[in-house]
Amino acid sequence: MESDMERGAQSKQNLISENDGGLGCCGWILVIISAFFSILIFPISIFISIKIVKEYERAVIFRLGRITARKAKGPGIFFILPCTDSFVKVDLRTISFNIPPQEILTKDSVTISVDGVVYFRVNDPVASVANVTDADYSTRLLAQTTLRNVLGTKNLSEVLSDREGISQSMQMTLDEATESWGIKVERVEIKDVKLPQQLQRAMAAEAEAAREARAKVIAAEGEMNASRALKEASLVISESPSALQLRYLQTLSTIAAEKNSTVIFPLPMDIISHFMKK
Repeated sequence: MESDMERGAQSKQNLISENDGGLGCCGWILVIISAFFSILIFPISIFISIKIVKEYERAVIFRLGRITARKAKGPGIFFILPCTDSFVKVDLRTISFNIPPQEILTKDSVTISVDGVVYFRVNDPVASVANVTDADYSTRLLAQTTLRNVLGTKNLSEVLSDREGISQSMQMTLDEATESWGIKVERVEIKDVKLPQQLQRAMAAEAEAAREARAKVIAAEGEMNASRALKEASLVISESPSALQLRYLQTLSTIAAEKNSTVIFPLPMDIISHFMKK
């Protein structure tokens, strides 16, 4: 564990820590000669020595191949010595890029195609220049492998339902891996999850069957409630025969409102039985 911590601390410094030795005797001689010629041809050298970087840029200066300071120059005007100094501009604005669709095998052995988008910015210009060849390209490749590694440990249901958690996990992993490169990963989003056609049809059939089962349960509950209501209504009507007559009249009114040509008038059984007795 201690050795891993030591390697992690050493990777954060990397090439920057090797610049503590200075320029050396020969290096200082060349710097003095360069400064002397700059003063000698001052009207011309001023156009070579003065450089300008914009508000969102920083300049990492190399003197005889060594980084002059751990803090980048800018924004605004800064000076360099001709022949001995060179500089690299670093953009500090947030950069976004799309992760190409990746064919991923989930934990439950389902092949899916997933893509996403990553937002990052340069947090340490000196580290982004000295510790990695191309910070932008390296971050893009690392995002692809991280997406595969993270989703490879998830089930299909987790991939479909927990996109926010997966995005946060990817952000933490990328941010930790790119810290030594001077990169700050601000946000990671999962854009689209594409399923195989057969799996889509199977999931659609399963969802339809579940909806039909719920509809049947609801219909059965409705029929049961309706039967209970009819039973209660029949008990109330049996206690008052006049209520049944009022119900007959209400039914006739409803039929007449619909402009039907045929009207069926129900007769109570007690009236018919009275005539039969006579």
